[in-house]
Amino acid sequence: MKVATVLLPFVLACFAHAQDSPSKIQIETVLQTTSSWDGTPYKAYPAGQPKLSVLKITIPPRTKMKWHEHPFPNAAYILSGDLTVEKRDGTSKHFATGEAVAEMVDSAHRGVTGEAGVVLVVFYAGNSELPLSISEEK
Repeated sequence: MKVATVLLPFVLACFAHAQDSPSKIQIETVLQTTSSWDGTPYKAYPAGQPKLSVLKITIPPRTKMKWHEHPFPNAAYILSGDLTVEKRDGTSKHFATGEAVAEMVDSAHRGVTGEAGVVLVVFYAGNSELPLSISEEK
């Protein structure tokens, strides 16, 4: 508590200085949603000790990932390439460089890469007891 009280003025001063900087900080909202890419609304995050994970994942060209599920909301940002996300019922959506994917929760899906493969950064906000994903294939 005391550390926060001491650091708060410093942090605010740094932010204020950045606002006056000639370099012009730019902020672009890439994704803000309350549902996954297929329109299913997100429910609550899991209880327990929060755990944040950020993974940079590179998937080769023409790869079909294994069917899997996520136990909590997460999102991916595509740095390069493209990715089609498929559901078992055949529903799919294509994503390309610069787009974000609001991942599905508790629903089987897989990614399929195109000719260039894909490099993406995935942001997970779960808890310390749950895995990031659960494979449906052995």
